[in-house]
Amino acid sequence: MISFFTVAHALHAPEYEFYRGQRVPCFEKPERATYVLEQLRARGHSLREPDVDSMPVLRQIHTARYLNFLQTAWAQWIALDPANASQQPFPSVWPVRSLRSDVQPDNFIAQLGLYSMDNGTPMAAGTWQAAKAAADAAASAARVIEQGERAAFCATRPPGHHAGQDFMGGYCFLNNAAVAAQALLNQGKKRVAILDVDFHHGNGTQSIFYERADVLFVSLHGDPRTEFPFYLGHADEMGAGAGQGFNLNLPLPAGCSADQWFEALEIACTRVAQHDPQAVVISLGLDTYAGDPISKFALQTPDFTRLGRRIAKLGLPTVFILEGGYAARELGLNAVNVLEGFEFQAKVGA
Repeated sequence: MISFFTVAHALHAPEYEFYRGQRVPCFEKPERATYVLEQLRARGHSLREPDVDSMPVLRQIHTARYLNFLQTAWAQWIALDPANASQQPFPSVWPVRSLRSDVQPDNFIAQLGLYSMDNGTPMAAGTWQAAKAAADAAASAARVIEQGERAAFCATRPPGHHAGQDFMGGYCFLNNAAVAAQALLNQGKKRVAILDVDFHHGNGTQSIFYERADVLFVSLHGDPRTEFPFYLGHADEMGAGAGQGFNLNLPLPAGCSADQWFEALEIACTRVAQHDPQAVVISLGLDTYAGDPISKFALQTPDFTRLGRRIAKLGLPTVFILEGGYAARELGLNAVNVLEGFEFQAKVGA
């Protein structure tokens, strides 16, 4: 399996975030990708640099003003005060409910709030470059699928599935899974499925495709009544308009066992098969691991091999996009276990 990796990920390296109201070191840190890279190399996986410009697809996924903000945000921040080069900007006001979001304020912090769903997604000098490189990897993975590869993996960060058409959040800036799905459609595929197995619901991905029938979104995740992102991911969200019936959420209680989780995965895979897609994109969050510091499921390292094998049984061209997973040292082993479980099952037959 081809894996896409770029050193540009390390350009996004904020020092701290706010977690439960406290200033803490970032959970989403460059070491996450480093540990994945080490395992890919140690186990003989093929590595490539992204070689496709994702910008044409990004313009289909995200709004023009949001993309412009991301590209210029750090320069705007420094223009306010050169001393800001050593500071991280955070939003402090948001346009909730009756407030207007159609007019972009001139004030930078107000703009940051306009385009943020939380204050836990810190920016740094190289955030745009790293996020764009991850999106390029997603577009590159879709390209090799078009060229006949059975599967590809994007070993990239920052993650993407919380990013919506015009907002960032949950460590995510550009929605890489959505980029891969749209790129596959642009190749001429009629139907694509996205299966999100991250502990946290992929609210951004759901919102992007919620009124579309060409992309099925299926997610199993922590119950949003108690788990981030809180305001989306309930079972009664089934799509709207043309997308009615093309969204399936399987919320699970915190602390659910591996057996419960795999029962939900079976329901998810059955729905994917019913969609009869021509390709599937996996939002590969690995924060379902029992040792994850900010998540509450109970999967162990061998369970990720089982996950890879089940995905392979779908018998579909597959793009894996790295999402969450904050037990950094274990992340690489868990990720590569998924890939090798997939490859083993693909060889023996679905």
